[in-house]
Formats: sequence, structure tokens, C-alpha cells
Amino acid sequence: MKNETDALTVTIRELEEKRAKELRLLRAQFHTTYESLKPLNLIKSTFDEVSSSSELKSNFLANAIGLGTAVLSKKLVVGSSHNPIKNLFGTLLQFAIGNVVSKHTIDVKSKIVNFLHFYNKRRKESKKEFDDTSNNIKMTEINSTKKLFRN
Repeated sequence: MKNETDALTVTIRELEEKRAKELRLLRAQFHTTYESLKPLNLIKSTFDEVSSSSELKSNFLANAIGLGTAVLSKKLVVGSSHNPIKNLFGTLLQFAIGNVVSKHTIDVKSKIVNFLHFYNKRRKESKKEFDDTSNNIKMTEINSTKKLFRN
């Protein structure tokens, strides 16, 4: 009978130690959950998730490009007109362009990049032509000045 009592006493102690350990873990988990559910921590964690998600960044970029293009197109078409029909047309155009651009951002980005490359290339060519022309004019002036001094 004594062996059974000793075995039960050992088992009870093991179970009490196990219970105490699980209680400490439960309290630690409760504290962690309590801290994570504070409003400031919820905002921080949401912001961290949004800033680390590349998909959300690309969606945000796509929507920003779409919105910027739409606003610019409306401003170009409507200007500062107070005509309600023109303003309505501008709003519809803004909505349509915004949707198209935000859905096809990759295509729009590539077209914009191609346009900018083309524009920069043309600008460099025209600058080179201007420099060549101004150099020719300078050389002509120098030659004319030389002829004046020779005579």
C-alpha cells in the first residue's frame, strides 16, 4: 500500500508541476495577446503588414498612377471651365481613364518609359544639332573676323 501511496504522491507532484508550467505559459500567452490587441499595436502591425507586402505596394502604385493620369486628363480636357456639361464629360473621362490605367498599369508604365526615352533621345539630338549650328555660326564669325583683320 505504501508503494501505491508513494507512486500517487509522485504522480500528483508531477501533475502539479505540469499544471504550474502550463499556467505560466497561459499567462505569458494572455499577456502577449493583450499587448497585441491594444489599438496602437493593432495600427502598428497593420502598417507593418501593408508596408512589407509587395502586392499591396504594387496595387497602391497602380491606383496612384491611375488616379494621377485621370486627374491630369480631366484637367487637360476641362481646364478651369464652369460649363456643367464639360465638367460632367471631364468627370466621366477621368473615371474611365482612371479605371483603364489602374487595370493596365504595366502597359501604361512601359508606354510612358518608351515615350520618355524617345523624348530624351529627340531632345539630345536637337541639342546636338543646336550645338553644331552654334559651332558653325561661331566658326563663321571667327573666319569673318580673321578676314577683316587681314584686309
